Amino acid sequence: MASEKILAGKKSYVEGIKEILDASQGGVVFDYKGISVEEDTKLRKELREAGVHYEVIKNTMLKIAIKGTSIEGLSDVLSGSTAVAIANNEDPLAAARVLHKFCEASKGKYEIKGGYMDGEVLDVAGVKTLATLPNREGLLSMLLSALTGNLSGLARTIDAVRAQKEEEPAA
Repeated sequence: MASEKILAGKKSYVEGIKEILDASQGGVVFDYKGISVEEDTKLRKELREAGVHYEVIKNTMLKIAIKGTSIEGLSDVLSGSTAVAIANNEDPLAAARVLHKFCEASKGKYEIKGGYMDGEVLDVAGVKTLATLPNREGLLSMLLSALTGNLSGLARTIDAVRAQKEEEPAA
């Protein structure tokens, strides 16, 4: 049987994982089986630059950490080699974007197992969909473009009505 010191260390580790998961908005569970040191170093660097926390976690520890949370459904994909990429709250899609790009570049050698966003568990297709969305600045730019397009159209219409009224002879 495990000693009290080891059990206390494991409990502390699980609590740390739980805190990181609770503080995040999104993350991705990834199968890293067969990754080379060179590829892993490159992946970790990209994730770090994107502000993503990346860690290889034992499935048992992760299952305990997510038990009783809204993302407990991730337990279904926790088998084999598992790493977790947890995005910060500035860009909750960063983990999905970086890992999706990495998996695409590997031509199917590595795979995404699932993920979560705002407390909802996502399947592989859901993670891929999130990965293809533009970042926050891109979405804001698209929104502003749509808004200004509608406003400029309204302004042109009002100007056309004004011009038409000015051309009409007084009755």
